[in-house]
Amino acid sequence: MLPKAIPLAMRKHLTDRALKALRPADAGSRYEVMDSDVRGLGLRVSDKGKRTFILIARYPGSKNPVRRALGEYPMMELAEARKKARRWCQLISEGRDPKPVERESAEQQRREELRKRKDTFEAVAEDYIKRRLKNQRQAKDAERTIRRELITRWGHRPIGDIGMEDVIEVVEEIMGRDAPHMARNTFGHIRALFGWALTGPYGLDKSPTDRLKPGELIGKKESRERVLDDRELAALWRVTGQIGYPFGPLYRLLLLTGARKNEWGEATRSEVDLGHGLLTIPPERFESKATHRIPLVKEATNILGELPRFNGDYLFSTSFGTSPVSGFAKSKLRIDTLMKAELGYNPKPWVTHDIRRTVRTRLASLRVSDIIAEMIIGHGRRGLQRVYDQHTYESEMREALELWAERLRDIVSAI
Repeated sequence: MLPKAIPLAMRKHLTDRALKALRPADAGSRYEVMDSDVRGLGLRVSDKGKRTFILIARYPGSKNPVRRALGEYPMMELAEARKKARRWCQLISEGRDPKPVERESAEQQRREELRKRKDTFEAVAEDYIKRRLKNQRQAKDAERTIRRELITRWGHRPIGDIGMEDVIEVVEEIMGRDAPHMARNTFGHIRALFGWALTGPYGLDKSPTDRLKPGELIGKKESRERVLDDRELAALWRVTGQIGYPFGPLYRLLLLTGARKNEWGEATRSEVDLGHGLLTIPPERFESKATHRIPLVKEATNILGELPRFNGDYLFSTSFGTSPVSGFAKSKLRIDTLMKAELGYNPKPWVTHDIRRTVRTRLASLRVSDIIAEMIIGHGRRGLQRVYDQHTYESEMREALELWAERLRDIVSAI
């Protein structure tokens, strides 16, 4: 609301000529001249002669009228001050605080200006994502990493100003989080992005990664061999029952199927057939660009049947089904904390992808044939076998996953 306590006698039609003629206030004081055209708009004059446009209003959250500065005269012209004051008054009447609204608007404008500049890292990265990444197998993961780790740091900078020391700083910061795998991935994205940009119209003649070796910067890459033992599997199953939707049921489905996290994280209701117990992953979402079907055992269909229903189609979401779930890293940290409490000790570090290796290993221990075990985790057949053997093996895969579900159930109940 605007204040009603400013007498008309104190308000006058302001003009540039009148504003320029205003004299400084007496020493140690200041005075205000209010505008009769826009309610609450005035000009405050200090003893140094500084002239500042103000708007007196009851802003959202304030009980009494408050003075807020709009800008200094003459840098801000009278017409501009009236326009801004009217805009603020409209926002106040809608119950919105003008300052955060304008900050958001200014940030959007800044981003738009950056997009128009072709030499900023953000502009080049957006081109790279759009033109180069779109057809790659891990496009979404790569885009997520580039936006989170690189654009947030370098977005506004000219791409030619990014040097070797900047790359080292990013990698070392990620290593400081005890995330060597992420550090190596991020370095790979930097190298690929700059290598691509060298062939484009961005004025680059070298890459900041040219003299850097990931082995020296990050350390030797070690193949992962981590599998979860019985106690860890039981603890993981129990804590996923504690954390609730969306990650609790999602992690349980990973345990039951050995699927990749994005194969469930981006799954939609239209891809699930509960009646036939089947998840059908379309080619555009599957690693080998082929349709992949995962048989769903009773435990899996029970989990899916209890999921909340939204207007959006995504099964796992924090936006009412309109977009797939995000925040795996935070959920994994919570799971680690709960598992430590459940086990009574801190288990050896593991990542979500290790669940796939665990399922594959347990299938072998159940004497499931290699071809069936590989098909379950989505590796499938290759070469001549893929060409000539057109059997789907769906019933064999279902039988193997039922064996695994039974074994997992025994593990959880026994510990």
